[in-house]
Amino acid sequence: MTAYKVVNPATGVTEREYPEATDAEIQDALDRSHRAFLARRDSEVKDRAAVLERVAALYTERKEELAAIITREMGKPVAQARGEIDIVASIYRYYAKNGPGFLKDEELDVVAGGSAVVRKEGIGPLLGIMPWNFPYYQVARFAAPNLMLGNTILLKHAPQCPESALAMEKVFQDAGLAEGAYINLFASNEQVSDIIADPRVQGVSLTGSERAGAAVAEQAGRHLKKVVLELGGSDPFLVLEPASLDRAVKTAFVGRFGNAGQACNAAKRIIVLADQYEEFTAKFAETVKAVTPGDPGDPETFMGPLSSEQAVRNLAAQIEDAVENGATVLTGGKRVDRAGAWYEPTVLTGVRPGMRAFQEELFGPAAVIYKVDTEEEAVALANNTPYGLGASIAAADEERALRVAEQLDTGMVYINEAGGTAAELPFGGVKRSGIGRELGKYGMEEFANKKLVRVKR
Repeated sequence: MTAYKVVNPATGVTEREYPEATDAEIQDALDRSHRAFLARRDSEVKDRAAVLERVAALYTERKEELAAIITREMGKPVAQARGEIDIVASIYRYYAKNGPGFLKDEELDVVAGGSAVVRKEGIGPLLGIMPWNFPYYQVARFAAPNLMLGNTILLKHAPQCPESALAMEKVFQDAGLAEGAYINLFASNEQVSDIIADPRVQGVSLTGSERAGAAVAEQAGRHLKKVVLELGGSDPFLVLEPASLDRAVKTAFVGRFGNAGQACNAAKRIIVLADQYEEFTAKFAETVKAVTPGDPGDPETFMGPLSSEQAVRNLAAQIEDAVENGATVLTGGKRVDRAGAWYEPTVLTGVRPGMRAFQEELFGPAAVIYKVDTEEEAVALANNTPYGLGASIAAADEERALRVAEQLDTGMVYINEAGGTAAELPFGGVKRSGIGRELGKYGMEEFANKKLVRVKR
């Protein structure tokens, strides 16, 4: 069974529970989603854009209400929750403005004469399976381009985010989206398998763990369904003689510890050249040590609790394994002694192959710092991971940074800033970090029928 309930991670108290969907409700949702797609496939592009514009406006109007929900559900500090709402509004507004242009026919040069165009069309109902760490943002980057394209959405959110899931569905309804075009489902894992198998569903997008992605990809492949997977990351942050070491420390700190380190593209591995290592490490550890986890409802709080008790246990086990095998804790390294899912912001050095912290993703407030002697060694260490989501480079020499960027096995590289996101920038990785891209014009192409229309004259 999949328990949909709000367990406030700041207190450990279960505040509300929600019933799972029945099989009959799942079938009804599939019917409504399919009917909505058939009705919307010939709708005016400008009308779709107008709805997304209203969605963006409603997110802005309801910012405080929506932010409070995810602060309670998964512990995001309210200031960061408000920032998430701003990003979400920008995504819907971006596709409202640019979507019509992305959908224009692409004319081809035809050698044999006549004409040919490629037309982008929706393909049908899509299933989205979304995580808890950015409850609104993860949905927006999937839903916005696909609703613009004419697809319809069946959304299965994380079990700990039922209230934000319902709030999003309400936003779409209030914005005037056609009935059945976006349906929230409190589905079980078994029901998800049935949804993927249903012939009315044409694709699946999942943001989550590597394990979940592999399971969904296997099921989708069995039924010949397209997938987009945004999975884990162990992103490197390379410090290569930056113009300001203080700025590099601050950038790496924010890139690692925002959202309590619970981001797939956080700067999880900090790789520093030997001649800067001692100074950088001392300043970074001092910055981290100054952070005290606090009330996520306080606008001044930078770091709140982790999302759940299980998240704390997972991180603690990884850090304990590293320490038992010789790693050094510069600061943090243990639970905070209070009710709820609290863990100290942590800095590790001396992490080596064979330790869990070397190969696994640390999904929480823990940074690992490595010392290397050369640029080549930095690149080799950065690429020595099964993941390939993003990377950051701090360097005063832009040509050097671009040269290093070309050598990194990742889907994204950010130079002199922490890995981030924006509506116009494609998001996604390689290797075990996933398949496909979201956001930008690329986000409208993953679940599109690129239909060729050829006229012979």
